[in-house]
Amino acid sequence: MAKGDIHTVPHGDGWANRGEGNERVSRTYDTKRDAQSDGREMAINRGVEHVIHNRDGEIGAKNTYPRSRDPRSSKG
Repeated sequence: MAKGDIHTVPHGDGWANRGEGNERVSRTYDTKRDAQSDGREMAINRGVEHVIHNRDGEIGAKNTYPRSRDPRSSKG
C-alpha cells in the first residue's frame, strides 16, 4: 500500500475521504456515492489505491490507479 492512498470512510452521519497518513478528512459528503466518486478522482490524479470502506469500517473494495500498478494479475 502506497503512502497517500485514498480511503473513503464513514464519517458521522455521512461519508468522507481521507488520505492515508492524514488525521483529518479532506472533505465530507452526504452520500457514499458522492464520496466514492470524488475519492476515485483523487486516487487517479495521485496514482494511488482507492480503498472503499463499508459503514462498519471494514474494507469493501480496493481499486488501484493506474491499473498497471495493481499487484494482482487477474482482470476485473
